[in-house]
Amino acid sequence: MSLGEEEREGFAAFMLRMRARGIGSKELFAAMEATPRASFVPAEWQKWVWSNRTVPIECGETLEPCDLHGAVLHWLDLKPGVRVLEIGTGSGYTSAVMARMAERVLTLDRYKRLCEQARLRHEAFGLSNIIVRQADGLEGAPEGPFDRIVVWAAFEELPRRFVDFLASGGVMIAPLGPPEDEQTMVRFTKIGSRFERMDLEAVRLQPLTKGVALAL
Repeated sequence: MSLGEEEREGFAAFMLRMRARGIGSKELFAAMEATPRASFVPAEWQKWVWSNRTVPIECGETLEPCDLHGAVLHWLDLKPGVRVLEIGTGSGYTSAVMARMAERVLTLDRYKRLCEQARLRHEAFGLSNIIVRQADGLEGAPEGPFDRIVVWAAFEELPRRFVDFLASGGVMIAPLGPPEDEQTMVRFTKIGSRFERMDLEAVRLQPLTKGVALAL
């Protein structure tokens, strides 16, 4: 499956913006082109998915702007053979893109409804190398270590315990900062038993919430 006519113009503009930032991975663009963003949001928001804005999805959550997705996936440096942990499944879009570039993706979300919908979307695209699980993202996952970790909600403090979930030389990208203010998207690389930190760009994302949702 690939983009419909309505998405192609937006995707072309997205690629131009990415190339202006020095991001031009053919593998990344191919994976994103094969995963129509409009299929992952409610019908009334589909025309906005390539407009580089936040788009509402179910359970009061959002689909992050496409430029942020593109940049983060570029910084993750995904490649065949790597195992990925994603915290914040949301619509299931980024796990679907990553599954086309990595060996396996485990994605966690606190909302059961979002997990169920993401599974259905992944099945519709024939993606069998994704595991979707309702879980507390702050607890990580016992299946580690992972080669890559990506988090779509902000840590208030340096997530030191996540060093244990990363393989040696592994990369974790997560926002770091106060819940009600601007945060910094940070690239952590595991060196020995510590993180090497590189600040990437300013973001505004929701704080990472402990526990799972009981009602949804």
